[in-house]
Amino acid sequence: MDRIYEQTMLYDFYGELLTEHQRSIYEDAVYNDMSLGEIAEERGISRQGVHDIIRRCDRILQGYEDKLHLVERFARAKETVSEIRRLADPASAETPELERLSRIGSLARVLMDEL
Repeated sequence: MDRIYEQTMLYDFYGELLTEHQRSIYEDAVYNDMSLGEIAEERGISRQGVHDIIRRCDRILQGYEDKLHLVERFARAKETVSEIRRLADPASAETPELERLSRIGSLARVLMDEL
């Protein structure tokens, strides 16, 4: 996963578990694409302080993912839904209908098990 995409996904799932201060600095860095210097100047703290907070947030968010695996499960569910949609599209019928329906049923069970 590309770094920015990974950071935004982790933040989307676990960002509310950060403190307000951590969230606002992390959002400025990741979502608002502000430099460390810009954030430091706006907050009245050092660039090193901003850097440390961002790194700490990355570790915290990754720690939640290591324990809960919500982003991983979301990615798998998204892939499963994409496969179901591909199989359900009659225009892309490369396999017989009964086989496609069986595969859709199987994927739906996998998806339900993930939830």
